[in-house]
Formats: sequence, C-alpha cells, structure tokens
Amino acid sequence: MVITSTVTDPDEQRQSLCSTFASRYVREPVPKFKMPEKSIPKDAAYQIINDELMLDGTPRLNLASFVTTWMEPECDKLIMASLNKNYVDMDEYPVTTELQNRCVNIIANLFHAPVREDETAVGVGTVGSSEAIMLAGLAFKRKWQTKRKAEGKPYDKPNIVTGANVQVCWEKFARYFEVELKEVKLTEGYYVMDPVKAVEMVDENTICVAAILGSTMTGEFEDVKLLNELLTKKNKETGWDTPIHVDAASGGFIAPFLYPDLEWDFRLPLVKSINVSGHKYGLVYPGVGWVVWRSKEDLPDELVFHINYLGSDQPTFTLNFSKGSSQIIAQYYQFIRLGFEGYKNIMENCLENARILKEGIERTGRFNIISKDIGVPLVAFSLKDSSQHTVFEISDHLRRFRWIVPAYTMPPDAQHIAVLRVVIREDFSRGLAERLASDIEKVVKLLDTLPSLLSTKAAHVTAITSETSEKVKKSAIETHKEIALYWKRLVDGKTLGAC
Repeated sequence: MVITSTVTDPDEQRQSLCSTFASRYVREPVPKFKMPEKSIPKDAAYQIINDELMLDGTPRLNLASFVTTWMEPECDKLIMASLNKNYVDMDEYPVTTELQNRCVNIIANLFHAPVREDETAVGVGTVGSSEAIMLAGLAFKRKWQTKRKAEGKPYDKPNIVTGANVQVCWEKFARYFEVELKEVKLTEGYYVMDPVKAVEMVDENTICVAAILGSTMTGEFEDVKLLNELLTKKNKETGWDTPIHVDAASGGFIAPFLYPDLEWDFRLPLVKSINVSGHKYGLVYPGVGWVVWRSKEDLPDELVFHINYLGSDQPTFTLNFSKGSSQIIAQYYQFIRLGFEGYKNIMENCLENARILKEGIERTGRFNIISKDIGVPLVAFSLKDSSQHTVFEISDHLRRFRWIVPAYTMPPDAQHIAVLRVVIREDFSRGLAERLASDIEKVVKLLDTLPSLLSTKAAHVTAITSETSEKVKKSAIETHKEIALYWKRLVDGKTLGAC
C-alpha cells in the first residue's frame, strides 16, 4: 500500500524537495537559550541532535568509567518496553515493585544479611550509589540524634570518619546534611583509609565510619574486618556503639564472586548498611543503585514515609519520587540470566584482562603499578620518571587512538602522585587490552621524540626568596608536586567519580 500526502504550504513543499543537509533546518543556528518559535520535522530534529552527538566519546572506549556500557539485546528489549513505567506507581505496576523487592532480597543474601529465607530484607533501589549513601547516612544521623536526645546530650555536631579517597558523594552528604567529614589522609604507597588512624579519629559524635570496598582511585579494598575489630574494642572501652557503613559501589558485585572468604559485609557485627551500584559491576546501564540494612532496627521508621497517592499505602524512603523502572527490571534480568555462575565467570574474565593489561604496561619499563592484585579489576599506574613528560600528556595523546584514559592526582596527603587508571569492564576484551598496551607504548615512544612542555619548568624550577632574591633549586619531590598541580589546573580541576 502506498501512503501519500498533499503538501499545500509552498515553503513546506520546497523543504520536502531539499536534501537533508541543504534544508533550512541545518543552516540556521541551533537553539541554545530559547525555545524556537516553530516546529521542525522529526527527521530534521533527529539529524541535528545525532550529528552533535557524534562528537561524544565512544562509551565502550571510555576507560575512565566504572559504569556498564553493554547489555544483551534481550535485556535492551525489556528496557525499551518499560521506559514509560514510573516506578513510584507501585499500585499500578505491582510486578515491577515485586521485582525490586526480589533484587533487594538477592543482594542482602549475597552480602550475608541475617535474614531468614522467607523473610523480606530491608533495602531499596536508588538512582545510584550517591542516593544510596545519602539514605544510609541519614539513617545513621537520625539514630545517633535520637540516642543523644534520650541521653540528654548535645546532638548538633555529628561527624563521619572516612578516608580521603572517598567518592565526592560523601562530601555532598556531609555538606548537604550538615555532618562534619573527618578524613584520614593518605600517604605515598598507601592509598586507602588506615583503620588504625580511622578509629583514633572516632569520638562520641561519630555517627559511623565509612569503609570503601573498591577505592575509586586504585580499586583497592579497605580492611573492613580489621576496622570492625578495632572499633569493637574502642566501643567496649568507651561505651559507644559507633557502627560501620560499607561503600561497596564498585566492589560489592566483585568480592562475593572473586573473594568469597573475604569478610567485609554483614558477617561483621558492626556493619549496619551497605550500598552497591547496579550500574557498575551489577552489569546494568545507568542509573541504578542499592542500599541494604542489616535489620529493620537499623533504619529508623520515622524516615520511611507512608503515602496514599495512587490508591494504596506506599512506604517510601528515597530522596526523589518519580523514577524509571527500566533499570530495576534490567537488574533482575541479570540476576536470573547470569546467576552466581555467570557473575563469577564475568568477574574472573575482567580480572584476567586486567592482568594482561598490567603485564603489557610493565613490559614498557616506564611505569609503576599502583593498583593491587586484590580489588576491583582495574590498572592504575604512574610514570617512573615525570621530569620530561607527564601522565596528563599520555592521557591526551591516547585520545588520538580513541581511548579515554583518565589522569589525575591522588587525594591528600599523596597529591604529588599523578596516575593513569584503566577500568576493566565486562565488554573490555583481551584483544582490546593488548591493543591498549601497544598504544600506550607507542605514545611513550612518541613523547620521547618530542620536546618537554615542562622541560624548563622541571629542570630549572627555582624559588626566589623575598629576603635575598637568591635562586634556590627545588628538590625532586617539590618539582614533581608543582608539575602535578600545573597539569591539574590545566585539565580544569576535573575529579573522578561516577556513582
């Protein structure tokens, strides 16, 4: 059957005869500040936006991100079919709500929550680990405040103890909800929170200690078991009951499959809540996260709202209201599609590809490997010699091969260390790992032939004292710090972190 239409407007008729890139729609400036007065054809709107999006990086070659960039076509179908479902309409979409509850139960079981097989676990789906951390932090703050009020003690100066390597969402929580953030500073060679120093910083106003299972900077797991032991001892000595939250955004879907004997979760008595990102190694597109609590007692009931908005009582504990259902459905798909066996195989493959890349980088003889063998499958590495060229230049030159590899300086007090980091995801194959190692070697050899952008700065950096105007040669460590700070400013102070 042939479908025809009559074009009566002369302007429309002319446009219909024009080729796509000769039409007025691509000749005029695109709207940037005001909504256009007139409509345009759907194909023109598509072409304009699609053309601009071509300038984005390729997601699968974005090795800066922990976030999932590939899922099976069958799951894509489920996602597309549920794009128009608002998750908050629980009464209208009861099956979607049930799928979320199943996911919470599965995750709680994976993290050894003390719940019976027929018992519903305590937890909720979120738009990412950032929201999950906010919710967990609010629960800790409210429990601490309630206890302090009952004891007749001040409750206006709560604090959280973390490492300086925490993701920026912890800083957001502290600032938004008026909680002091007490950070354990890092040291060169030790880029995670020291449990001993963390416990020393705990006081009667500490609402929790946050441990990271999979540091954003190096992928390393913090020693939650030792933290639990030290904090238990301090609680006994002081009469406090300071708990632990585990930020397992990156490592929560890795440790159970690769390191099942590692004790970091609800097997440790002081661990009261855990967050994990479904859109990272939970293998779901962004954005979905999860937070689970040890028991109902650890989530104050006054934080849970009961609303009668669309026909029935709906308990809700979130920072937002409306959100899509697609990612929750996708998470359940992955759980039943892959099972424990499938997740284990994928994580083992990621770990193996990280090893292949690490060995390829080591063979160049130009880098120190900063990341550890046990942790999130990634490779973080620094230059052995940064006097002529820096990791920031390497990152920039790798863009020419289409690789997006971030370069950054470490948090305080190790900010003079600058590193590159490659995150190994499910869709990063052995072939890509070998090619990236080869391209890194090409870049290093190319830089050897180029003049140093900082040669004068690195070789002849001097400080002129105000008193004598004498030139004082800086030490190698001071020079390295200055170079790192220079490049940090050059990349606009960008920091890492996608929850």
